[in-house]
Amino acid sequence: MQTLAVGCGAGFSGDRVDAAIPVVKTLIARGGPAALMFENLAERTLAHQHLIRRAHPSLGYEPLLEQELRPILADCMQHGIPIIGNFGAANPQGAAQRIVQLAEQLGLPKPRIAVVQGDDLSNAQGRALVKQHLPEGFDDARFVCANAYLGAFEIAQALKEGAQIVVTGRVADPSLLLGPAIAHYQWRATDWDALAGATMAGHLLECGAQVSGGYFADPGKKDVPGLDNVGFPIAEIFPDGSCVVSKADDTGGLVDCRTVKEQLLYEVHDPAAYITPDVVADISQARVEQVGANRVRLHGVKGHPRTATLKVLAYFDGGWLGEGEISYAGPNAEARARLAMDVMQKRMGRHMPLRFDLIGISSILGDDQGRMLTGMPTTRATDVRLRVAAKHAQRAPIDLLLQELTALWTGGPAGGGGVRVAKRQRLSNLACLIPREQIPATVQFV
Repeated sequence: MQTLAVGCGAGFSGDRVDAAIPVVKTLIARGGPAALMFENLAERTLAHQHLIRRAHPSLGYEPLLEQELRPILADCMQHGIPIIGNFGAANPQGAAQRIVQLAEQLGLPKPRIAVVQGDDLSNAQGRALVKQHLPEGFDDARFVCANAYLGAFEIAQALKEGAQIVVTGRVADPSLLLGPAIAHYQWRATDWDALAGATMAGHLLECGAQVSGGYFADPGKKDVPGLDNVGFPIAEIFPDGSCVVSKADDTGGLVDCRTVKEQLLYEVHDPAAYITPDVVADISQARVEQVGANRVRLHGVKGHPRTATLKVLAYFDGGWLGEGEISYAGPNAEARARLAMDVMQKRMGRHMPLRFDLIGISSILGDDQGRMLTGMPTTRATDVRLRVAAKHAQRAPIDLLLQELTALWTGGPAGGGGVRVAKRQRLSNLACLIPREQIPATVQFV
């Protein structure tokens, strides 16, 4: 049986929309069975899309969906490369309809699109189920949404039934690759080692350019060539679940044992028990080997039976976050920035705790209470930017905070400029485990 190649076109919502083009060209040039995955969901990305769908019922899917698919849709359909993406977010049906419209605009035949459903537990029935498993901390008044992490077998089912595009909401990130592998190799639900190996291949690809040098790069310590044109990864999956990771041809970036090991361990709390909906993967004895230029083999992953439960994340209204910045430059810049900080504290500190940073002096390494700033002597810095941030359950105090920061333009100290303010709704979350039989997943063709 021919080896399956799976390329990655996106590693998060907001990733580069041209990244998939060289990946698809490479898959076509190499020939053989292939698939393309788009991983667009972080935990809060999905919840924010639920909020958007509340205001605009036709939206709630990946906002860059059209820009991601427009450059590659025709080539994928022509060359039989199925596309699998969790770009459905909070509205998979809406995403599927948008893809149908895009294909029509491009003069393409209507693609055969499957939608995986069952993850969204935000309706009354789903909410009651989640509440049952979150007896403490569930706040009906603040509830926004809840989604379960589904697995790969529904994706595989859709592909076996001829889907050219599979749209999902929340599925486990590695399942976007595992689904095509299951369909291609006809793995059974108990082929634990094969499932685990391909799951870790999906884990390597799920963050896009992280495994091909992007997040790895550190000049003089971990040099990566051509980072401005970093190539997104491709995994060749073998019948036993092992894989070789490479990247798109004629692109920058780097795939070596170091980049693979960094990504392999990313977000893995227990290397001997990486839990997914499909399998529990064990990488404690796995081997990573360089087998060519920008080609790394991963093998020796072991698999254990999947858990009886699925992870569910419930999201709640967390109030508002506001932040504003203003710059001070020239002689005595830090002293003027500190005076502005004092003004903001006296005018707004009684309403809510404020977080201050002096960007250029102390920001990333600072603390919410400002102890580091208080204990630091004033420097001779000539370029300092004051940032103030706060959270509040209500929007009005945040609006007032941003107005006060803006007033520093002329309210003093001297020489402030470049004011920027922003606010956004915050979300909190609680996780629980629910028996998988209570969260049935289905496949529906559009």
